Amino acid sequence: MKLRLLPIVTSVIVSSAVLFGGWFLYDSLAMENPLSRIVQEQAGVDHSQISIGSSKVTIEITPKPDASLREIYKSITEQGGSIIGNREVELVVKDTSTPELDRWWSDALFDVAEAMESKRYAAIPMALEAKKAAFPGLQVTTEMDERYVYVHMTDGTNHKFKLLPRTSPKMGVWPNE
Repeated sequence: MKLRLLPIVTSVIVSSAVLFGGWFLYDSLAMENPLSRIVQEQAGVDHSQISIGSSKVTIEITPKPDASLREIYKSITEQGGSIIGNREVELVVKDTSTPELDRWWSDALFDVAEAMESKRYAAIPMALEAKKAAFPGLQVTTEMDERYVYVHMTDGTNHKFKLLPRTSPKMGVWPNE
Protein backbone atom coordinates (compact mmCIF):
# COMPACT_ATOMS: atom_id res chain seq x y z
CA MET A 1 0.00 0.00 0.00
CA LYS A 2 1.47 3.29 -1.12
CA LEU A 3 0.70 6.43 0.91
CA ARG A 4 0.45 9.65 -1.03
CA LEU A 5 2.25 12.53 0.63
CA LEU A 6 0.20 15.45 -0.73
CA PRO A 7 -3.21 14.41 0.75
CA ILE A 8 -1.59 13.62 4.13
CA VAL A 9 0.24 16.94 4.35
CA THR A 10 -2.86 18.83 3.18
CA SER A 11 -5.08 17.17 5.78
CA VAL A 12 -2.56 17.88 8.56
CA ILE A 13 -2.36 21.54 7.55
CA VAL A 14 -6.15 21.94 7.26
CA SER A 15 -6.73 20.12 10.57
CA SER A 16 -4.14 22.28 12.34
CA ALA A 17 -5.64 25.47 10.90
CA VAL A 18 -9.14 24.48 12.02
CA LEU A 19 -7.97 23.41 15.47
CA PHE A 20 -5.80 26.42 16.25
CA GLY A 21 -8.13 28.84 14.47
CA GLY A 22 -11.04 27.59 16.55
CA TRP A 23 -9.01 27.85 19.74
CA PHE A 24 -7.94 31.41 18.85
CA LEU A 25 -11.52 32.45 18.01
CA TYR A 26 -12.84 30.94 21.25
CA ASP A 27 -10.13 32.63 23.28
CA SER A 28 -10.77 35.96 21.60
CA LEU A 29 -14.56 35.99 21.26
CA ALA A 30 -15.64 34.08 24.35
CA MET A 31 -12.97 35.16 26.82
CA GLU A 32 -11.00 38.34 26.03
CA ASN A 33 -13.67 40.44 24.32
CA PRO A 34 -16.33 40.09 27.07
CA LEU A 35 -13.77 40.68 29.83
CA SER A 36 -12.32 43.64 27.93
CA ARG A 37 -15.82 45.12 27.64
CA ILE A 38 -16.37 44.65 31.40
CA VAL A 39 -13.08 46.41 32.19
CA GLN A 40 -13.70 49.29 29.76
CA GLU A 41 -17.16 49.88 31.25
CA GLN A 42 -15.65 50.63 34.67
CA ALA A 43 -16.12 54.27 35.62
CA GLY A 44 -12.49 54.84 36.64
CA VAL A 45 -10.74 53.12 33.71
CA ASP A 46 -9.36 55.25 30.89
CA HIS A 47 -7.59 52.51 28.89
CA SER A 48 -7.04 48.78 29.37
CA GLN A 49 -5.31 45.75 27.90
CA ILE A 50 -6.04 42.15 28.89
CA SER A 51 -3.99 38.98 28.68
CA ILE A 52 -5.60 35.68 29.67
CA GLY A 53 -3.30 32.80 30.54
CA SER A 54 -3.98 29.33 31.84
CA SER A 55 -3.48 30.29 35.50
CA LYS A 56 -3.49 34.10 35.51
CA VAL A 57 -5.45 36.98 34.00
CA THR A 58 -3.34 40.12 33.64
CA ILE A 59 -5.32 43.33 33.33
CA GLU A 60 -3.27 46.41 32.55
CA ILE A 61 -5.22 49.61 33.16
CA THR A 62 -4.68 53.33 32.97
CA PRO A 63 -6.97 54.71 35.68
CA LYS A 64 -8.63 58.10 35.62
CA PRO A 65 -7.38 60.57 38.26
CA ASP A 66 -10.39 60.06 40.53
CA ALA A 67 -10.43 56.26 40.19
CA SER A 68 -10.89 53.89 43.10
CA LEU A 69 -8.74 50.84 42.37
CA ARG A 70 -10.57 48.90 45.07
CA GLU A 71 -13.91 49.46 43.34
CA ILE A 72 -12.43 48.67 39.91
CA TYR A 73 -10.86 45.42 41.12
CA LYS A 74 -14.02 44.37 42.97
CA SER A 75 -16.27 45.13 40.02
CA ILE A 76 -14.03 43.32 37.51
CA THR A 77 -13.76 40.19 39.65
CA GLU A 78 -17.51 40.13 40.35
CA GLN A 79 -18.76 40.87 36.84
CA GLY A 80 -16.07 38.82 35.11
CA GLY A 81 -16.10 35.93 37.56
CA SER A 82 -17.51 33.45 35.06
CA ILE A 83 -14.78 34.33 32.53
CA ILE A 84 -11.94 34.52 35.06
CA GLY A 85 -12.87 31.27 36.80
CA ASN A 86 -10.22 30.16 39.28
CA ARG A 87 -7.41 32.12 37.64
CA GLU A 88 -5.43 34.66 39.62
CA VAL A 89 -6.18 38.27 38.64
CA GLU A 90 -3.18 40.56 38.39
CA LEU A 91 -3.97 44.26 38.07
CA VAL A 92 -1.13 46.25 36.52
CA VAL A 93 -1.59 50.01 36.86
CA LYS A 94 -0.08 52.59 34.53
CA ASP A 95 -0.01 55.98 36.18
CA THR A 96 1.43 59.46 35.59
CA SER A 97 3.98 59.41 38.38
CA THR A 98 6.80 61.90 38.58
CA PRO A 99 10.30 61.53 40.04
CA GLU A 100 9.14 63.60 43.03
CA LEU A 101 6.21 61.27 43.72
CA ASP A 102 8.49 58.25 43.29
CA ARG A 103 11.05 59.74 45.69
CA TRP A 104 8.33 60.52 48.25
CA TRP A 105 6.97 56.95 47.96
CA SER A 106 10.44 55.45 48.43
CA ASP A 107 10.91 57.60 51.55
CA ALA A 108 7.58 56.40 52.97
CA LEU A 109 8.07 52.79 51.87
CA PHE A 110 9.97 51.63 54.96
CA ASP A 111 7.13 52.60 57.30
CA VAL A 112 4.55 51.09 54.93
CA ALA A 113 6.54 47.86 54.59
CA GLU A 114 6.87 47.60 58.36
CA ALA A 115 3.10 48.02 58.80
CA MET A 116 2.42 45.46 56.05
CA GLU A 117 4.83 42.92 57.52
CA SER A 118 3.34 43.20 61.00
CA LYS A 119 -0.21 43.22 59.52
CA ARG A 120 -0.98 46.56 61.18
CA TYR A 121 -2.81 47.98 58.18
CA ALA A 122 -4.31 50.89 60.12
CA ALA A 123 -0.77 52.25 60.57
CA ILE A 124 -0.35 52.75 56.81
CA PRO A 125 -2.54 55.89 56.48
CA MET A 126 -0.94 57.33 59.61
CA ALA A 127 2.57 56.68 58.28
CA LEU A 128 1.71 58.27 54.95
CA GLU A 129 0.10 61.29 56.62
CA ALA A 130 3.22 61.77 58.76
CA LYS A 131 5.39 61.85 55.62
CA LYS A 132 3.15 64.30 53.73
CA ALA A 133 4.89 67.37 55.18
CA ALA A 134 7.93 66.60 53.01
CA PHE A 135 5.85 67.10 49.83
CA PRO A 136 3.62 70.22 49.93
CA GLY A 137 0.34 69.74 48.07
CA LEU A 138 0.44 65.96 48.20
CA GLN A 139 -2.83 64.13 48.74
CA VAL A 140 -2.84 60.48 49.77
CA THR A 141 -5.82 58.14 49.98
CA THR A 142 -5.77 54.53 51.10
CA GLU A 143 -8.34 51.77 50.76
CA MET A 144 -8.28 48.11 51.65
CA ASP A 145 -10.08 44.89 50.84
CA GLU A 146 -9.35 41.25 51.62
CA ARG A 147 -6.66 41.09 48.92
CA TYR A 148 -4.87 44.45 48.67
CA VAL A 149 -4.12 47.75 50.33
CA TYR A 150 -4.63 50.42 47.66
CA VAL A 151 -2.64 53.67 47.86
CA HIS A 152 -3.33 56.67 45.61
CA MET A 153 -0.93 59.61 45.71
CA THR A 154 -1.45 62.82 43.76
CA ASP A 155 0.11 66.25 43.58
CA GLY A 156 -2.95 67.59 41.76
CA THR A 157 -1.87 66.82 38.19
CA ASN A 158 0.18 63.62 38.46
CA HIS A 159 -0.93 60.39 40.07
CA LYS A 160 0.77 57.33 41.50
CA PHE A 161 -1.18 54.18 42.34
CA LYS A 162 0.17 51.26 44.39
CA LEU A 163 -1.41 47.91 45.09
CA LEU A 164 0.12 46.25 48.14
CA PRO A 165 -0.80 42.56 48.45
CA ARG A 166 -2.00 41.66 51.94
CA THR A 167 -0.63 38.13 51.68
CA SER A 168 3.01 38.03 50.76
CA PRO A 169 4.16 35.35 48.35
CA LYS A 170 5.85 32.36 49.95
CA MET A 171 9.57 32.32 49.48
CA GLY A 172 11.82 29.47 50.31
CA VAL A 173 13.86 26.60 48.99
CA TRP A 174 12.25 23.76 50.88
CA PRO A 175 9.58 21.83 49.02
CA ASN A 176 7.27 21.64 52.04
CA GLU A 177 7.21 25.41 52.70
